[in-house]
Amino acid sequence: MSDQAAPIIATPDSGANAVDDARFMALAFTLGRRGLGNTWPNPAVGSVIVKDGVIVGRGWTQPGGRPHAEVEALRHAKKAANGATMYVTLEPCAHQGKTPPCADAIVRAGIARVVSALEDPNPEVAGKGHARLREKGIAVEVGLGADEARRAHAGHIMRVTKGRPYVTLKLAVSADGKAGLAARQPVAITGNAAWTRVHQMRAASDAIMVGIGTVLSDNPQLTCRLPGMFGRSPVRVILDAGLKLPLMTSVVATVRETPTWVFTSVRPSAIAEEILQQKGCKVFRVGDADGELDLAEVLKVLAEQGVTRLMVEGGPTLAGNLAGADLIDELALLRGEKIIGADGIAPLEGMPLDGFTGQLHARGSEKLGADTLELYERSA
Repeated sequence: MSDQAAPIIATPDSGANAVDDARFMALAFTLGRRGLGNTWPNPAVGSVIVKDGVIVGRGWTQPGGRPHAEVEALRHAKKAANGATMYVTLEPCAHQGKTPPCADAIVRAGIARVVSALEDPNPEVAGKGHARLREKGIAVEVGLGADEARRAHAGHIMRVTKGRPYVTLKLAVSADGKAGLAARQPVAITGNAAWTRVHQMRAASDAIMVGIGTVLSDNPQLTCRLPGMFGRSPVRVILDAGLKLPLMTSVVATVRETPTWVFTSVRPSAIAEEILQQKGCKVFRVGDADGELDLAEVLKVLAEQGVTRLMVEGGPTLAGNLAGADLIDELALLRGEKIIGADGIAPLEGMPLDGFTGQLHARGSEKLGADTLELYERSA
């Protein structure tokens, strides 16, 4: 059916009020979070359809980005969508991509009112979805939950407006402000509750990035090891300017289970690259200066590959370089009770931690057993 086909005759849902609108939009955000880390390059959207105060359909963006949340909600609502209100955390698309426009599906279903949290900054949408709905006589209200929508879709917004992923840096520091033992040896700083929270963060990320120093010293798995969640492990990104990544490390040995992407400079031999590719790794070459990869170019390539949300866990050097380049959007700072001592290493190379957090906006904190998670974000 074309988008010019007459919609089902609809009458507005008479049971809506401001309190209900807020409640149903909050549910849409909750549903949308189910897709975080699993829908890229598309945003993780949530949608709820309500008629006469009763939820008749709900959906969220499915793995790989399709079907979209609105289509899923309409599929569940079926004929009950006629005359109902749809709540959606981001503007419905109006362009033909790999799937037909959601706006046309909403019109055909007879939805009478759409409450949308935010206009999509993607140039292919950018108000066109809302306009299409209004042209077809659907009441459209935009802005309810806009602040939460900007946070929920921060990765999508960053990718389409700045050409890079939204970057979250995770740091764990001891009670005396250290991130590891002398000689850059790793040490357990936080407990089980914090471990669980970090793995939840991994599951909500498209990719996780560390430097080669972290791989060589710690041989991390960089997967989500919560029960039943291994399939939600992010793509593993290793920065390795000299292409020194050993083949027996976990990130290479398990590449068939969880993808590993290696970023290197133009200097290493083609043979070293070919060996890693034969093992199953993807290798990207970017510019470098004095042995340090161009981080802005790394992020640009990741965005081109579809990555919207990048979690960084790797080492004081990488953390310090990202902070110095103003490429960190969010900081998840875990504070433990352990004392490491004066010979321990600082969490940010070349920058005091307090100086960095002072550049950010404190968003809140939560207790994780004996540890504390402090959240900071880029100031507006």
